[in-house]
Amino acid sequence: MTTTHYDLYAIGNALVDSEYEVSDAQLETMGVEKRHMTLIDADRKAYLQSQVQGLHARRTGGGSAGNTVVALAQLGGKAFYSCRVADDELGAFYRDDLVANGVASNLTNSQSPAGQTGSCMVMVTPDAERSMSTFLGATADIDHTSLQPEDIKRSKVYYMEGYLAASPTGLDAALKGRAVAKEAGVALAATLSDMSMINFCRAGLEAMLGDGLDYLFCNEEEAQVWCNSKVLDANCAQLAKRARTVCLTRGAKGCLVLEGGQSTAVPAANVVAKDTNGAGDMFAGAFLYAVTHGHSHAQAAWLANQAAGRVVTQYGNRLSLDTMAEIKASFARHTA
Repeated sequence: MTTTHYDLYAIGNALVDSEYEVSDAQLETMGVEKRHMTLIDADRKAYLQSQVQGLHARRTGGGSAGNTVVALAQLGGKAFYSCRVADDELGAFYRDDLVANGVASNLTNSQSPAGQTGSCMVMVTPDAERSMSTFLGATADIDHTSLQPEDIKRSKVYYMEGYLAASPTGLDAALKGRAVAKEAGVALAATLSDMSMINFCRAGLEAMLGDGLDYLFCNEEEAQVWCNSKVLDANCAQLAKRARTVCLTRGAKGCLVLEGGQSTAVPAANVVAKDTNGAGDMFAGAFLYAVTHGHSHAQAAWLANQAAGRVVTQYGNRLSLDTMAEIKASFARHTA
């Protein structure tokens, strides 16, 4: 019998986020599609950088699943992350950031290739919406060599970032890892990630969902695009067929946990949002931390809403260790 070593093993894009506060007019001038994630090339990245020159940028480790594993680790869980960076300054920054947050990864025992590490320019408008322009760089070529199958087998949950559906080699790697996890009896989890992924890479997401998952994460807007419907009940019924447990996040309305033919509404934290970047990733990380530590799904959703609620009150996709400790303490009181 293999002993469990990690609570969560995830695969996703390694991106360094640079976040800027901009107006809607600036967003329009730059031609950035609001609320969406758009893939960009090196020329477009250079143009956007010229447009935000002089604006203060906050730099953090990012990538959707990267944020999720860091959230879980900050709460005290054990996480492993499969990703790909280049042998450059941003790559070193990303690797050090994972280490500082206690996340194990394939980066510590492999030589990074030449090139540029992926980056994401996050534009935050006054209504707290985030619009992302992503230059994949080295992560565009993430493949099965980033996987550590023995570590997958020793994990409780295997998590696939939906954004990998945009990369043929990344999707192949996610699916190879999925097969290893499934055979070893490891729970399967995925996120739909973004409306643009559903619109342009649906076949890849369908392959990740496959014959069903244990956990599926999405927000209300993604659910509407996925189901091609604005009717909440109908969307819930459709999504519930794809995973044993579905977490449907609804911003200020909290979230719905769908399982066993039941829908449980869990209220949101009462906060004023400044920046929604990273909220869904934080939700997934906190939820999976709680379920891998013996809590019910309703309790897990409460913790996830608190953590996601806290991250939207500030600029940036990560919370400090002190803030996470505070959230964890309030969770202990809530579940006592």
